[in-house]
Amino acid sequence: MRTATEDLEVNGECIRAGKSVVASLAAANRDPDQFPQPDALDLSRTYSPHLAFGHGVHQCLGQQLARIEMKVGFSALLERLPSLRLAVPLDQVRLRDDTLIYGVHELPVTWDD
Repeated sequence: MRTATEDLEVNGECIRAGKSVVASLAAANRDPDQFPQPDALDLSRTYSPHLAFGHGVHQCLGQQLARIEMKVGFSALLERLPSLRLAVPLDQVRLRDDTLIYGVHELPVTWDD
């Protein structure tokens, strides 16, 4: 939650000084003007200045650790289960875009023994 320090207009909407503002960082990370194919899961995507870990004074101190953990975790998972794949067609994976935290409702997967 943030508080407007002065009157401002955002996309035609007036926000008065002192009013609370909730910005969905997940939505910002899906802006097609900033991120090519924002809805595609691309683990080889090059670095982009996304907002998931905040920015400026609100930047997460643990962001580099989180990135390393994800890289190590996904690599280990795919090395251990190289046949890991979606158990349903991609268009059946429902995106969770109705909350401040972006993700999927569930991700059914399968693999060969």
